Amino acid sequence: MLSLFFIAIGLSMDSFSLSIAGGAAVKSPKIHHVIRIAFFFGFFQAIMPLIGWFIGESLNKFIGPYDHWVAFFLLSSVGLKMIYNSVKNKNKKKINLLDYKMLFLMSLATSIDALITGITLEFLKVPLLISVSVIGFVTFLLCFIGFWLGEKLSSVSEDKTEIIGGIILIGIGIKILIEHLF
Repeated sequence: MLSLFFIAIGLSMDSFSLSIAGGAAVKSPKIHHVIRIAFFFGFFQAIMPLIGWFIGESLNKFIGPYDHWVAFFLLSSVGLKMIYNSVKNKNKKKINLLDYKMLFLMSLATSIDALITGITLEFLKVPLLISVSVIGFVTFLLCFIGFWLGEKLSSVSEDKTEIIGGIILIGIGIKILIEHLF
């Protein structure tokens, strides 16, 4: 359960950082704006691992003996990608998360890593409904907080949150590998 919680935090970091950026770009947001943004990110972060889980379930008979290596590779790849994107994209333009099209696209884009991570949930035998609920709720909560933080403290660096999320996912991948090898 602790690993699941840390996976949820790691996956939500890119959504959290976008929420901070979105909050910094909006003057005097209304509570329904913040709830909508947090809901979109939380929903997509919850639904994508569900889809990934079904993909992982169908691959389990082929990959079962190597599942720890697959989990390590996928989680580490997602983590490294988050760190790379954070360092690479120094000149980010402000985004308007109040625009439904932008919110949909950003929610989808930030949840691709959750799809990949969902594949590993089947290999780890983590309960599906609990997994997607925790991932969705943690993302909702962090995005809700992140949007308000962004509005109040627009100088907070959202790049650091993506780096932290990437490090968490890599750490969990290493933990899974070590547990299965030793």
